Amino acid sequence: MGKLTTHVLDTASGKPAVGMKIELSVLEGKDWRKLRSLQTNADGRTDLPLLEGAALAKGQYRLVFDVAAYYRNQGATLPEPPFLDRVPLRFGVADPTLHYHVPLLCSPWTYTTYRGS
Repeated sequence: MGKLTTHVLDTASGKPAVGMKIELSVLEGKDWRKLRSLQTNADGRTDLPLLEGAALAKGQYRLVFDVAAYYRNQGATLPEPPFLDRVPLRFGVADPTLHYHVPLLCSPWTYTTYRGS
């Protein structure tokens, strides 16, 4: 059974990003349809997979991570506008029977991602 998961690591502190807001959307035609909004737990992960089983279909997806709000909540002083605000990651699911793990490693000044396991 396929599933989609994520986690966020705050590379400025070297710790999981607790309480970061995330939005998940799917591309339908030319428009993005929001599937859900959630936030990370004490381990920087979501409590459950974002999608799994029949809910995970072949297609284009987008995760939007609210990086600036997270760092402001941590007490960071950011410029206005912040260098990174809401970070969108657009990715494709070619085989919905597989596990797609899409993490974000971030600071107020940089981010990276990869397909994990």
